[in-house]
Amino acid sequence: MENKVYYGEYSLSHWIDLILKKNLILPKYQRYFVWKEKDVKKLIETFKNKLFVPPVTIGAYKIDEANQNLILDGQQRLTSILLAYLGLYPDETEYKVLIEKFADENDDENEENEQLDNILEWKFSSLTEKGNNKKDILAKVSEGNYKKIDFNIEDNFLEKTFLGFSYLVPDISDKQNQKQLQQKYYSSVFRNINNEGKSLLPQESRDALYFLDDELIQFFKPDLCNLYTVKNLGSINKIDFVKYLSLLSQFYIDQSENNIARSYKPIMEKYYEDYINAVIENTDTKYGKFTDIFPNKKYDDRILKLQQTLNSLEVPKQFPSIIDMDMYFFGLIYTIVFENQTIDITKKDELIKEIEDKIIELKDDYTHKKTPSNLGHLRHRIISSIEIYEDYAS
Repeated sequence: MENKVYYGEYSLSHWIDLILKKNLILPKYQRYFVWKEKDVKKLIETFKNKLFVPPVTIGAYKIDEANQNLILDGQQRLTSILLAYLGLYPDETEYKVLIEKFADENDDENEENEQLDNILEWKFSSLTEKGNNKKDILAKVSEGNYKKIDFNIEDNFLEKTFLGFSYLVPDISDKQNQKQLQQKYYSSVFRNINNEGKSLLPQESRDALYFLDDELIQFFKPDLCNLYTVKNLGSINKIDFVKYLSLLSQFYIDQSENNIARSYKPIMEKYYEDYINAVIENTDTKYGKFTDIFPNKKYDDRILKLQQTLNSLEVPKQFPSIIDMDMYFFGLIYTIVFENQTIDITKKDELIKEIEDKIIELKDDYTHKKTPSNLGHLRHRIISSIEIYEDYAS
């Protein structure tokens, strides 16, 4: 049996029905909805003008005897169609205002706050979880969470307008390795698709690899990744946890920073991807064997201790540069996650002062500040951060 691909088209009304009945789902690695309001309106106008809209890609995914249909490409388009049908758009501006208001009031238990959908990390499942029809969904939408928008859709527009699809059915004749084969196939499909509209960031594209072993998602991308950001070339980016894991894994094996990422400088993304694959396949590579470092793949307690230590040390949530973030995180992750040690919080002030002094020293070096991604500078931050934290480890 070979992998098969089928082609066809559905009316927009049928697509909406599939979404509302949860016959279409988003894989965990799919990014959030990123289209702007103008993008949604442009799509609807494109349909109205009978212009070409790229088809979506759906994949058949079988778990035991249950079938699921994964949205591999077309999330932004399908979500926009659903929003147009409901007459809504997730209101990021109003959401931020409400959250700041709740924070100012220190009203952590406010029921309205708990009912708000997180618009900053939003997918259409936030709406489909409220109900399987328009009436139920609109009745449960919190005020200020969504804009109400009239997309000027005429009667029968959804029934008479069509969107094409390609439907992928992978070969699953090997029943024993069914899950692994499907995940590997769809991970490669997702990463090879040229997404329409907003291009994927390297970290977003890399998310598809985590899908190869969903038990490791919280290792590669723990919840703390949503809390810590760094300013880079004018944009704000979340912490790249895999970067720290991969570089520190090689350091843990070599016990030296000298050869870390050697020959990878032009292709650091490949270095991170090679690490992810090595962890998933549990092979003995330059990063070491995952189960030798984390017996029985037990990493949960260490990640939890890392988050608790970050809180106790009151590590900043946003950093002005990658130099600052690296100095705070390399040594801390290495000490707790790899060496499974504990930081002496009673000496917090002395520890933070050492880190801040080192950051000033590095930024006083013009070449280091100008090209922090240089491998020599990166290795210097790794060893400097580890040496500081080791003095406070027990």
